[in-house]
Amino acid sequence: MRKPFFIAGPCVIEDEGMVMDVAHELKGIAERYGVRLYFKASYDKANRTSIESFRGPGLEEGLRILKRVREEVGLPVLTDVHDTHDVPRVGEVVDVVQIPAFLSRQTDLLVAAGRTGKVVNIKKAQFMAPWDVKYAVEKVRSTGNGEVWVTERGTLFGYGDLVVDMRGLVWMRRDGLTVVYDATHSLQVLSGRGKVSGGHRDLITHLLRGAIAVGIDGIFAEVHPDPPRALSDAATQFPLKEFPRLVEMALEIYEVASRWYGFEVR
Repeated sequence: MRKPFFIAGPCVIEDEGMVMDVAHELKGIAERYGVRLYFKASYDKANRTSIESFRGPGLEEGLRILKRVREEVGLPVLTDVHDTHDVPRVGEVVDVVQIPAFLSRQTDLLVAAGRTGKVVNIKKAQFMAPWDVKYAVEKVRSTGNGEVWVTERGTLFGYGDLVVDMRGLVWMRRDGLTVVYDATHSLQVLSGRGKVSGGHRDLITHLLRGAIAVGIDGIFAEVHPDPPRALSDAATQFPLKEFPRLVEMALEIYEVASRWYGFEVR
């Protein structure tokens, strides 16, 4: 059986020691379950709600740490970019360049990411219809780079809440796209705690079961050793100690669903 791939790691690089500890733990989990896992963490969270919020160590220090994860731990790495000026430097270090949801229509950023030759993961905007995301993908592919993923992270429902339309996962895969389900950001409540986002961590595994059952290629989940104390997205990061159970559950459901419906990871 082919298996979905995983993208996992803390929301933001808080400190080097924590990042390395989490990366080693995730490496062990990936080997235990025989899955492909990409380590993710942001060097700069440029889209935080408040000017007072923690953003990360910045480009150079962040990339140094991510490079260490890649070389010493042996995991491929993913990080997001918010500015075209950062893209060439990021492309030298990471395996996957991620486009944040709020920037997923920005042509110059998408094209710059495509020109790195690395996999480009587009976080589907909270306002974007499933049938429109292919146009963002085409912008990346216009550079000759065909390695593009699309990550579903929910659609705005009112001012701050998000809902996931499972039909969209099916429609995007029917368009021939590689589709990832974001199990953690999909349960955010934007600015739900005033200056920071809230969310429903207790529902992560419930919605994930549905996403796997309708067919996806990959699973995105932010994980943290102590989520309530995380410096970003504290309400929705998944506890690292519980992540093996999430992986096991995902693989079991995927095996059953793929047997019934015949879908495979591309």
